[in-house]
Amino acid sequence: MTPHWNIFADPREVAEAAAEIIGEMARHAIERRGLFSLVLAGGSTPAAAYRLLREQEQDWTRWEFFFGDERCLPPFHPERNSFKARETLLDHLPLESHQVHEIPAELGPEQGAEKYEPLVRNSRPFDLVLLGLGEDGHTASLFPGQEHPAERLVVPVYEAPKPPPERVSLNYGALSSCRGLLFLVTGESKRHALSEWRQGREIPASRVRPPIPPEVLVDEAAWGE
Repeated sequence: MTPHWNIFADPREVAEAAAEIIGEMARHAIERRGLFSLVLAGGSTPAAAYRLLREQEQDWTRWEFFFGDERCLPPFHPERNSFKARETLLDHLPLESHQVHEIPAELGPEQGAEKYEPLVRNSRPFDLVLLGLGEDGHTASLFPGQEHPAERLVVPVYEAPKPPPERVSLNYGALSSCRGLLFLVTGESKRHALSEWRQGREIPASRVRPPIPPEVLVDEAAWGE
């Protein structure tokens, strides 16, 4: 499935567009179904979008937050995706604890994945999944050269090529089970992976295949033209 490529001048414009899209999708989902489920991504560009998003007027009581992946670190470790999401977004919103579903990655890859799987299975399809793109083409914690059983929605990750080596990640099928998919890609370091994707070569990011084409918000440095 060919993505929709949306090119912006810089990371700030990507973050602004992302926050606007997330907010608009939330309003539509709440109007139609009374709930908006969002899968959060780690990284600096999503964090910038989260800071903008928290300034919007939204019915936050009807939002539900999930995570695409997590690092196997203690619960309040600053390198956890959940810690950064709380710092930039979640702690600034009037949320109840049941609205935020953190991956219990502190239990280790296998147990953390097992405990998160039923929640993901019962929450699909998500309204919107946010993802980034790594320099090697990885997304969430799905890395090149690592295969996971397709029937598992949440998978343990060992020997990740970037630290920490142990992680928990939603699998391709879980990430694809959504009504909308939004990739945020910024920086010259992502240019090679993005070029591979644009040329039709299979990378982990291209293996996430939702029912509708994903939207890719990319800055000029990553686009390279």
